[in-house]
Amino acid sequence: MPAIAHLDAQQLALALEPEAVAPAAPAVAPSDATADTSDSPRRTRRVALGNEQLAYCLRRARRRTIGFQVDDNGLTVSAPRWVTVREIEGAIAEKQRWIRGKLEQWRDWRARRRLDQVRFTEQGVLPYLGGQITLRLRAEAETTHAIGGERGLELHLALPADAGERQVKDAVQSWLQAQARRVLGERLATLAAGRVMQPAAWSLSSARSQWGSCTQDGRIRLNWRLVHFALPVIDYVVAHELAHLQELNHGPRFWRAVGQLLPGFEAARDEIKDVDIAALPL
Repeated sequence: MPAIAHLDAQQLALALEPEAVAPAAPAVAPSDATADTSDSPRRTRRVALGNEQLAYCLRRARRRTIGFQVDDNGLTVSAPRWVTVREIEGAIAEKQRWIRGKLEQWRDWRARRRLDQVRFTEQGVLPYLGGQITLRLRAEAETTHAIGGERGLELHLALPADAGERQVKDAVQSWLQAQARRVLGERLATLAAGRVMQPAAWSLSSARSQWGSCTQDGRIRLNWRLVHFALPVIDYVVAHELAHLQELNHGPRFWRAVGQLLPGFEAARDEIKDVDIAALPL
């Protein structure tokens, strides 16, 4: 399987460790009283920590250590199948201060970056290329298209006035994805022009956790939701993935490559790190 470098939303958005690893217990046969005998790969449990109970999701994984991750789902603990629940919860107790701190930071971070809810109806407004676009239902329109006017940019949807929100949302998403393919393709071609290393191929991504990725064989994926952002932010993500064609890591040489592709990228990087993909309207 080829190596992949990701531009993760969590990597950009949080000054939190996505995972804290504790040494796993030695590989011994667990007793019936303490073993997790379920065949389910994920189980939600509660552990008593003093006078409180902490919910966590247990995920059995092929790894040699116990890992902790804090995200929208709360605390997820990844552990080898042979490690007992008692040992896992002992590790949670040992790391509880770190875990509680990260959970609190995550809640604060989400509260600061919660976006206004978009209504997919007539006059609904959503972000587009760093600005806003207003939805208009136009049964007489032959196709969905954008129009600029005195009141700003409008998206005229070829839908009747009584169209349901699900229908409107699907039409908007289809149009946005088409625009993303056009805009991202243009920015990729522009930033890669004249470079020795060219992407082998590129495609749109619908990931809810990554802005982009680059494989070892030179295939780039870019999240279509980048179409919500202004061009400097889009250029940063594109430059980030192009730099991975030279350096499949985030070391000093990688960041020098990003700077060569896009001088002054830091402001755009700082802007996108404040956004949670999962909080975007689509």
